[in-house]
Parts: sequence; structure tokens; C-alpha cells
Amino acid sequence: MSSTAASGKPSGSASAIVAEATRGYHILKISGYSRTKGTPTGESIKSHPFTVAGHCWYVRYYPNGDSSLCQDYISLFLSLDERVHKALKVQHKFCFIDEVEEKAPSLTSESVDSYQSYGCRGRSKFMRREELEKSKHLKDDSFMVRCDIAVTNEIRTEELTEAPTTALVLVPPSDLHQQLSDLLQTEKGADVVFEVGTQIFKAHRCVLAARSPVFSAELFGQMKESDTAAGGSIRIDDMEAHVFKALLFFIYTDSLPENLMSKEEQGAMLQHLLVAADRYNLERMKLICEHRLCKCIEALCQQSWRWLSSTAATG
Repeated sequence: MSSTAASGKPSGSASAIVAEATRGYHILKISGYSRTKGTPTGESIKSHPFTVAGHCWYVRYYPNGDSSLCQDYISLFLSLDERVHKALKVQHKFCFIDEVEEKAPSLTSESVDSYQSYGCRGRSKFMRREELEKSKHLKDDSFMVRCDIAVTNEIRTEELTEAPTTALVLVPPSDLHQQLSDLLQTEKGADVVFEVGTQIFKAHRCVLAARSPVFSAELFGQMKESDTAAGGSIRIDDMEAHVFKALLFFIYTDSLPENLMSKEEQGAMLQHLLVAADRYNLERMKLICEHRLCKCIEALCQQSWRWLSSTAATG
């Protein structure tokens, strides 16, 4: 009799089914959206072909829907542009590019589609044209969408040398950024005060120091302000209050506030934020501001080009 059986302990083993995927994405920009609306319902405009997982794909854009049932919508489809001997298992997701500016979309909740040769799958009712034309996604008669793709590789089974011991507990996504945002808003436990213009801002030394080496030096190092040591406030003379408020929001949440500025003020505000990010050595904030400024400059160039073209045409 084996020692395991004799001791009364059950024997065990474990295996895993592994379904890996090759991922990629394609960004499609629609410039001159209003002019694409002349395309009849059911007719599409193709993107440039691209490759993911060794296969050729393209995106079909239907300005007036892919059928009469969705003629008030724009439709987007992912098409396989080649013949395959075996059907591909594919997950895909369409979203506007400004929704994934700082965070790549997840495909875990998307269903798996089977793609035969030259197969086509997508969303007939991606968005109503009326809603798109009123949304923030349409800027200067242009918008961009991103198609994320995951092609399932061969599914295999593996033996596990050790049985997993992790309990089957559903772990919710992190809400640390929301908790820190609440901490900033409620000012609970705040131990440092800033005067910016006529406004007062309360914050937490440890949070500021952990996020910014400049704040760390000012609050705890050799650059420590004498007023801070005495329990007084720190005055910021060379920054506007709304810029400093956005700076604090980023420090606590790692993101810029939504609806931070109007479209007309966006460029100027981003420049102020870029200067603030550089001053306090917030590298991620600098990159976000630079990225958004590039988009503003691109939009201005397109606007100027259209104005010059219309002037030349009327002249």
C-alpha cells in the first residue's frame, strides 16, 4: 500500500488549457467626414490593408450603415483579406482613439468570432451619425477609430507541476485613483497649504513627495520651505490657480481632469500644464500634454489648409 493511501491524504494533479493570442491594432482616420456622407447605404470605404498575426486585414467604413436597417448609423467592420485553410478565432473591438489615449482597451469581454476566407465581422450600429456630429470625437470634420484585434493561436493543454492554491475570488479592478481623488477633494488629513492667487489648496505632503521629486525636496529635503516647517502656507506666484488645481488632480489620480478646458482654450491650457509638469518633474504628465498639443497643432494646420484652399477657390 502506498504511503499516500496509508496516510489517508488524497492524491492530486493539475493541468491547464492555454489559449494564447497574437494581438495588434489599426488606427483609421476619417478626414472630411461630411464628404463621406455622400456614400450610399450599404457601400463601404476600405482602409489601407494591415497585418496582424501574419494575416492581412482591412477595416470597412460605412458612412450610412451597411444596410437599410442601420442607415442612421455609421458601421465599422473588420475584414480578412486572404484565403485561409482553417477558420481563425478572432476577438476585435472598435473604439474612438480619444477613449484609448492613455489606456489600451481590453478584449477580455469581447466574443470570439470565426473568420473563414475573406470573412467580415463588425458593428452595424457603431454610432448614430447625429450623435457623432454632436460628440467630442468629431473635430474639424475628422475622427479616428482604433480596431484592436486578438487572433487565437493553437489551444494546448499543459500539465502543472503544482496545483494552484489561489482561492476562486473575484477581484474587482483597482479604485485607488478614485480613493486618492476623494482624499484630495475632502482634504481629510491634509498637512500642507498652498496659496495660488486668491485661492487656497490643501494637500498631503507624503502624496506630493511620492509623486514628484521636486515636491519631495521642497517639503522634506534641503529645499524645505521655512513657512512649511513653521506650519504656514506655501505661496505659488508664477502659476494660475486652475493650472495648479489640475496639477494636483494629476498627482493624485495620474490623469488630467475631464472637461478641463473649452476647445478654444485647449492649446493655451496644455502649454501651461506642460510647463507645470516640467517644473515638478512629472514625466508622464509631460508626455500626455505633448501628445495632446501635437493633436491641437495638427487640427490647426488642417483648419488653416482648408481656409487657404477655400480662399484660393473663391479668389
